[in-house]
Amino acid sequence: MDARHDALQQRLDHRFRRPDLLLRALTHRSFGAEHNERLEFLGDAVLNLAVSRLLFDRFGGSDEGDMTRVRAHLVREDSLHKLALALRLPEVLRLSEGEARGGGAQRASILADAMEAVIGAVYLDGGDEAAHALVSRLFGEIIASTSVDSWRKDAKTELQEWLQARRHAVPAYRIVATRGQAHAQTFEVEASVPALERSARGEGKSRRAAEQEAAQALLDQLLRAEGGRG
Repeated sequence: MDARHDALQQRLDHRFRRPDLLLRALTHRSFGAEHNERLEFLGDAVLNLAVSRLLFDRFGGSDEGDMTRVRAHLVREDSLHKLALALRLPEVLRLSEGEARGGGAQRASILADAMEAVIGAVYLDGGDEAAHALVSRLFGEIIASTSVDSWRKDAKTELQEWLQARRHAVPAYRIVATRGQAHAQTFEVEASVPALERSARGEGKSRRAAEQEAAQALLDQLLRAEGGRG
């Protein structure tokens, strides 16, 4: 531990009683066997719980689907990458020489993982209260100043982006049924992702509206499943 680690603890507003936890959180697997992947696993769960609590308190009138979508935006790789840069984690990451030469200290995935690992380390070092306080400092301002609607894109776009971020194929849409007279039809559409064995249906006065409903239902289903695994 050196002055850079002291400065990081000041930025985190947490002084580690076990400095070894912080060092491990900052250690990429390329550096050695004592790397941060287990702390990343723990930090992911702690982060999701703490953000969920902040959203629960902030958006009292919102339903599960709304809060799940906002949480997904907040804890995604891009957001964690930005936080890691703000905390200047690249300065203290421990990487192999090859990984460092290859720009690993600036790689979004490595920084996002390290950010989760740091949260996990704070949890082990200081418990629930310390971890929740850290997540509140990291996310509290943006949650307090935002609304659910500001995070909402149209459902088809959001579903496609969610799938592409996880390297899955785009969803398929098909009309399942059409009901009513030609001038007042109701369309029923199914959205599906065969690779994930997931599908959902929606209805609307136009094919586009039905596709949006189906996409929203499928996205909600996928987000619930992802949250359950976390």
